[in-house]
Amino acid sequence: MTKKINSILAEVLEKVELPKEELKVIDDSLKDFLEKVKKRIKVLKINAEVFVGGSVAKNTMIKKDYYDVDVFLRFDKKYKDDEISKLTKNILKNVKGVSLVHGSRDYFQVKINSYFFIEVIPVIKIAKSSEARNITDLSYSHVRYINKKMKSKKNLQEIKIAKAFCHANNCYGAESYISGFSGYALELLIYHYGSFLKFIRAVSTPKGVPRNLFKKRFTRGKINKKIVIDIEKHYRNKSVVLMDLNSSKLQSPVVLIDPTHKQRNALAALSEETFENFKKDCSKFLKTPSIKAFEIKKTDLEKIKKHAERKNFEFILIEAKTNKQEGDVAGSKLLKFYKHLNYEIEKFFEIKKKGFNYNKKKSARYFFVVKKKKEILIEGPSVNDKKNILAFKKKHRNYFIKKNRIYAKEKIRFDIKNFIEDWKKKNKRKIREMYILDLKIL
Repeated sequence: MTKKINSILAEVLEKVELPKEELKVIDDSLKDFLEKVKKRIKVLKINAEVFVGGSVAKNTMIKKDYYDVDVFLRFDKKYKDDEISKLTKNILKNVKGVSLVHGSRDYFQVKINSYFFIEVIPVIKIAKSSEARNITDLSYSHVRYINKKMKSKKNLQEIKIAKAFCHANNCYGAESYISGFSGYALELLIYHYGSFLKFIRAVSTPKGVPRNLFKKRFTRGKINKKIVIDIEKHYRNKSVVLMDLNSSKLQSPVVLIDPTHKQRNALAALSEETFENFKKDCSKFLKTPSIKAFEIKKTDLEKIKKHAERKNFEFILIEAKTNKQEGDVAGSKLLKFYKHLNYEIEKFFEIKKKGFNYNKKKSARYFFVVKKKKEILIEGPSVNDKKNILAFKKKHRNYFIKKNRIYAKEKIRFDIKNFIEDWKKKNKRKIREMYILDLKIL
């Protein structure tokens, strides 16, 4: 089994390496861009320096459909937060293909070609982590830490394998519509566990707690299920971690203390749902190793639709559009609406299968395979509410009293398509409040 896994991982490494022609375009374009930016900084007499971050700086980039390279402008501490984004905009004044991206601190995206973007992020140059005004201010420290700890070719290969696995299984990224592992978090996890295999074996153990590393359990409610990793041992023990960190940073199933900043959980974005799915994917690969575990799974809607028809289930494909900014903002709004729509559908239908696909722009598609419920229970007013009791009885014939409240049973006489169309008409305001511009059945 080990021999087979090693063979698969070797094949993965070959597949995730960037083609030489793409790598050359990225290197040449980045070099040209950096020269222009540095000259512009000098001309404008701005006290700032440039550095490349992310997977390019750490040599852990893998082959994907498109690439984004992080370029950070480190501004002197004398500049205020609201100044540095404006200064960055001025520095990029003569650069083509620039678009503004709103965030906790505005940054810019530069389109080089159809598959390559440069993200220009303004940060404050800090001497120690406590001086950080924004999470992005720690980026320089992150690059330095990983480059110091993960120098060997083997280390970098293990990181690339981990990234490829997470990318294929839709859990690579800290964006709210993914709620997964950021590149930096994966680099830290591979450093901590030593290899990709050791990492996935550890999280695949019962309850996701590595037997050899996390013997101590905690007794504060759900806290006892958490995995706590403190690589640099900033804290005396794990219980101190859980007491010291802000509760908002303890929501994730894994607490990974940022080695460069002890008050930060590098996996704060990881959701329970994403982590549970990740553990299942890990277990599946370890049980039946296959190169397919590293290949992006495309949803075959025709196959799903035909299977639904064979089972006498209903299938529906819906597209939702938002007016929010492309990327994390639009993605999170579209995901939130998908979950709300799922909740509404569940009132009348059993959901057998469902899916969410965000195109990273301003729209997403949802599909549902459902089975109509035979009947639903409608809760009415208290028996003491005589006025509304009469209205309820007029509307519902099949009613009954239970524990001083009236209820009615209603048969479902509509299909999923009619339900969605009717729901749209009745909830126009709600849809608008959730930043959805258009909702249509495809």
